[in-house]
Amino acid sequence: MKEVFAMWRHTQLVVLVALSAAIYAAVLIPFKGFPIVPGYIELRPANAFPIVFGLLFGPAGVWGSAIGNTIGDFVGGTLTVGSVGGFVGNFFLALLPYKMWSVFFRRDENIETNVDSGKKFGVYILVTILASTVCAVIIAWWVDLLGLFPFRVFFALILFNNAIMAGVLGPVLLLALYPRVKRWGLLWTEIMEPEEVSSSRLQRSGAILVWVGGIGGAAVGLILSLTGAATMGVGVGIVLIPFMIAILVGAFMLGGREQVEAAQEMLEGEGSEA
Repeated sequence: MKEVFAMWRHTQLVVLVALSAAIYAAVLIPFKGFPIVPGYIELRPANAFPIVFGLLFGPAGVWGSAIGNTIGDFVGGTLTVGSVGGFVGNFFLALLPYKMWSVFFRRDENIETNVDSGKKFGVYILVTILASTVCAVIIAWWVDLLGLFPFRVFFALILFNNAIMAGVLGPVLLLALYPRVKRWGLLWTEIMEPEEVSSSRLQRSGAILVWVGGIGGAAVGLILSLTGAATMGVGVGIVLIPFMIAILVGAFMLGGREQVEAAQEMLEGEGSEA
């Protein structure tokens, strides 16, 4: 994940962090008045943005989504210790879509992060489900560990909010924004250099770990929470730690360099044609 830190060298990406955070927070805040769990979860159409920002702006969208969620909590009056989980959860909600994208494509295929084909739409839905699940597991695990709410409550509500909003609104946003962002030269793959991005040698192994951590963590957490096999707090928290580690390690193993190299080759081809 070295591009998550290397991106701060690029002024354009730093600006995109601020832009992503501002847009996300601006759409989150008005819906603070429609709580599902007062003070913690509300109706969130804005949850489509982290996945779209991650696919378009890469690591800039990741930081923007995490920071924007925290700003939304602060301005909306819902900033609590639970917001730490919200920061990390939204970080992964934007990170995993762009990191997982190239796993589903061969090197000679068009891997632009748009939904302009049936295969790309299918990949978008898959990475949305995975990222939404991982985000829900992280936040639900955190609030359960703190003893605030049972895992089952937060997991179900966050997964629904993320997957439905991103699944319905995300493709529309991508189709509208991708051509413009590309025309303006603001795609992260066109700004960063290949050497600044993690290689893809262990990408498939990393993808398996993330799926195991996300889906496994969700299944075990729900079983423990629904059956009362482990108490809320330390009980569920300790059992799910291996799944949290699997998600983190898997994310570090995922690549991204292929996307940057493909984008650079496309730019060079367009330049030679001109």
